[in-house]
Amino acid sequence: MNASVLTHALSLSALPVLDVRAWRTELLAKLKAGLRVVTLYGRRAGDHDSQDNDVVITAVLQAEDRTLEVLRTCVAAELGYRELTSEHPALHCFERELHEQTGVRIAAHPWLKPLRFQGQPQAAMNDYPFYRIEGKEVHEVAVGPIHAGVIEPGSFRFMCLGEQVHHLEIQLGYQHRGVERRLLQGKPTLLAPLVETIAGDTSIAHTWAYCAAIERLSGSELPLEVEVARAVALELERVAMHLATLSGLAADIGFLQGATTYGRLRTTVINTMMRLCGSRFGRGALRPGGIAMHLPADLLPLLLANLELVRNDLAIINECFLDARTVKHRLRGVGVLTQERAQQLGIVGVPARASGVACDARANLQQGAYRVLPIATSSASEGDCYARAQVRISEMDVSLSWLSTIVALYPRWEQPRKALGMLAPEHLVVSVVEGFRGEVVHCLQTGASGELVHYKVQDPSLRNWMGLAIAVRGNEISDFPICNKSFDLSYCGHDL
Repeated sequence: MNASVLTHALSLSALPVLDVRAWRTELLAKLKAGLRVVTLYGRRAGDHDSQDNDVVITAVLQAEDRTLEVLRTCVAAELGYRELTSEHPALHCFERELHEQTGVRIAAHPWLKPLRFQGQPQAAMNDYPFYRIEGKEVHEVAVGPIHAGVIEPGSFRFMCLGEQVHHLEIQLGYQHRGVERRLLQGKPTLLAPLVETIAGDTSIAHTWAYCAAIERLSGSELPLEVEVARAVALELERVAMHLATLSGLAADIGFLQGATTYGRLRTTVINTMMRLCGSRFGRGALRPGGIAMHLPADLLPLLLANLELVRNDLAIINECFLDARTVKHRLRGVGVLTQERAQQLGIVGVPARASGVACDARANLQQGAYRVLPIATSSASEGDCYARAQVRISEMDVSLSWLSTIVALYPRWEQPRKALGMLAPEHLVVSVVEGFRGEVVHCLQTGASGELVHYKVQDPSLRNWMGLAIAVRGNEISDFPICNKSFDLSYCGHDL
């Protein structure tokens, strides 16, 4: 098997639908045994599984050996089940989304607030029940939802004592494109242009998750060269966006050498992507059955030269950035997310690895490009803004080294796109790709004729926004922009 991303597929006939109490008990037992929740979601059963008022709930877990397990139940929406968040806080965002999307009752949930206001009128957001701290010296600071520049809409409510933040609540849901619904309206193999826009700065990661799922459902295996080309695109995207984050972080603390140099190098990386596929953001590069990227002989020297240029210049600016007293003073000890908190909340991506939580979907893959040339996982333990910057810098170094080596090993990608057969009927497939923010998860389910009956999309931002809210506690409110940029989360990836 050549697939370079984590996928798991099974027939619905082989997936038992447990009684909701048995499902809840088994799910908690597996979580306590050390399995990690990847996603939990639901859908109205409709004609495919049961009666209209029933909700099918699916949980996907990952074991220490990186294998995925699926647990499913079906419950009447008005009856629901008793919440799991109190015992496993990492489930809070999934249960909130589950309740909001399906209306299933989740009894005794401690924080069952709207997550996206999906399908509700804009005026409903005015009644959001913000948490309040009482006290004569406590004051509130409201930021957003409209921000300066090109920042997308989001509302931040700070509860402060003097300059210190005691509580931050983040209210999102200001924009919706109906992504999951729209993904069920087109031909399953022609959805890539829509998938690429789920989060514009994560086009490659989302599209690869979609392609891998479709190819698994169709029983297609692609040549290793195609997998290598896709991995090259993913690593270029990761480097480009880490550079964008570091440029913004440097600008926020007034370290202008970093802001300008990281920004300049990002331009080199995304222009390289454009030479490979025609788009600076990798749109059009990946399609089910293959790629639309080309590496002709005359372009190979330019690709290698650009990688070397970025590596050499990064070595200089990284040293300046990490050693600068002003950078250390502003970033060290700011926005700390402890390892315990990161594990409790199920944080993924850079914030998890910066807090000492090993979580990388590329690690230890036993097939594809990352088996041919394994890629190291970068980590830190301090969990502060400086650690998150360090992890990004380390990941760029690792990716650039990996890219130079893999391109030398596989300098030719010209492979015709493979024609895909019918999708397997009544199957569920889960695909996981490590984007620059963390794991991107796509779950697809087919019906009796191989048509898509459910498409679940999960951007890592869904899980990490609460991590930002926790990390800001105890810091001065002036530190929030730094904390925010060190997480660098997506609004549209959350709102869908």
